[in-house]
Amino acid sequence: MLKLLHESIPWSSKISLLTFGLAIIFSIVSTLFRSGSSLLVSLFVVLLFILIGIIGDTIGLAAATSKEVHFHAMASKKVKGAKEAAFISKNAPVFSSFFNDVVGDIAGIVSGAASTAVVFQAAKIINTAEGSFLFILITVVLTSIIAALTVGGKAICKTIAIYQSTNIIIFTGKCLYYCNRVLGLFNLSRPFQNKQPRRIKHSSSNVAREESLRG
Repeated sequence: MLKLLHESIPWSSKISLLTFGLAIIFSIVSTLFRSGSSLLVSLFVVLLFILIGIIGDTIGLAAATSKEVHFHAMASKKVKGAKEAAFISKNAPVFSSFFNDVVGDIAGIVSGAASTAVVFQAAKIINTAEGSFLFILITVVLTSIIAALTVGGKAICKTIAIYQSTNIIIFTGKCLYYCNRVLGLFNLSRPFQNKQPRRIKHSSSNVAREESLRG
């Protein structure tokens, strides 16, 4: 137990730092789009982050339930993105944690914060004061709608992710393939090279010595 905890500390630290960085980026983007924008634009930002969270959870679950052997078979047929898909499936705990815990959770937090700005914008349009019955009603209704869309969307996509995990991960692999061709960020050819076992060479003197000992 302590060994597993010790081994998870480096990865957890990296995830925390990555989460911190992505949360800053998501918050800046959300703030820039909402500042001085109309109510419709703010609602679009909220729905966009809800969609990002749903997609993140879908990819994370698909990575956890996919079978690596399917993608190796596709890679042997030169299917584009198959190597990337196999890499995702092989490292399913890492990718699942990234998409579920990092992307999904950050998107949920940012969408909740953005919904607060939508409430104040709606209250300003209908000219109602903070703390009034109408203000509270708008807050409750909007929060409930966002929660229903988030939970309902994730529930539907989780079913899709379980039964269509191969198609989802191969599509994600193709996206990584084309991004890598354009940006050249990483090379996935090395992890898929089959390592041949080392053969121990016995010299003639060693063989003769072993035979004399046996005799």
